[in-house]
Amino acid sequence: MDVKLMYHTPDPERAIASAARLCYAPVGAAELLETMSPEAVRRVLKTVITSGHLSALEHASYTFAVEGVSRAMTHQLVRHRLASYNQQSQRYVRYDSPPTFVEPESVAADAEAHAIFERATSEAFTAYRSLVDRGIPAEDARYVLPNAMETKIVITMNVRELLHFFELRCCKRAQWEIRELALRMLELVEPTAPYIFMDAGASCRRGPCGEGKMTCGDPYPKVPRRD
Repeated sequence: MDVKLMYHTPDPERAIASAARLCYAPVGAAELLETMSPEAVRRVLKTVITSGHLSALEHASYTFAVEGVSRAMTHQLVRHRLASYNQQSQRYVRYDSPPTFVEPESVAADAEAHAIFERATSEAFTAYRSLVDRGIPAEDARYVLPNAMETKIVITMNVRELLHFFELRCCKRAQWEIRELALRMLELVEPTAPYIFMDAGASCRRGPCGEGKMTCGDPYPKVPRRD
């Protein structure tokens, strides 16, 4: 899996604080962006986050380029609807040579299971090529390709949705591949807005587990309280 942060709102914490402060300021947001002190930015962010008035977080966004993930994973990912996606098309992209297939560790660790997996994916691609060679359109031949097939996708989320995504998908109960994606994305965004993302991740970083009786029982260490 390869995850890159392509772009994000410049100085996202200041942008968010300026938008939030505008509601109670006699001057415009552009002036606030230039004149707010770092201490004022921090105070506004603390108020926004601790009060739960999170709409201001939507004024900053992040765009990621993701490769080497499976179609099984992206089918889960696009359920996060408050985001924008562009994914490599199996309708328009024809595969002339065997593509990469994402193999779960549980399969790779078992020699017999690994052999079954390799045989199934190889046969699926052989069937795909046979259909294409017979003149079947790629958009129809793709129906035989498995969820394990590697794909590429661009993701854009605003900060509010990112925090929600991290809460659900960094959890130890999340499916392994989307959890790996979420953890890598969190690692990339933390340095850009350290105050906003200081306790991002599974709900157990901040308090009780949000999974209720489905909890894994193995919480993350708590993070320091916001100052």
